[in-house]
Amino acid sequence: MNASDPADQARMVAQACLAEAYERSRWPCRVPSLPDLLTYLMDQHGLRRTDLIPLLGTASRVSEVLTGKRELSMTMVRKLRQRFHIPADLLIPPLRSSEIAA
Repeated sequence: MNASDPADQARMVAQACLAEAYERSRWPCRVPSLPDLLTYLMDQHGLRRTDLIPLLGTASRVSEVLTGKRELSMTMVRKLRQRFHIPADLLIPPLRSSEIAA
């Protein structure tokens, strides 16, 4: 890494580019699903499902959100964003192509 020879530096840059390309093709980055994201946040903050009731409303609503059967309301998004200090973009699903055309 401390080589002064330009050929060595070029080889190192080429190897880094190849490694990065391999990793991107092998393990592409993806946006996590809402249930996966909430499960991760609960784990990181030591929370249980019951701890989400003040944020999402009721125990059944928490269950529906964590199983992917229900999307979040804007009130829920605001509460989760404030509680976990994360961008709202992570909590709002991307628009589907049918919604964009309408």
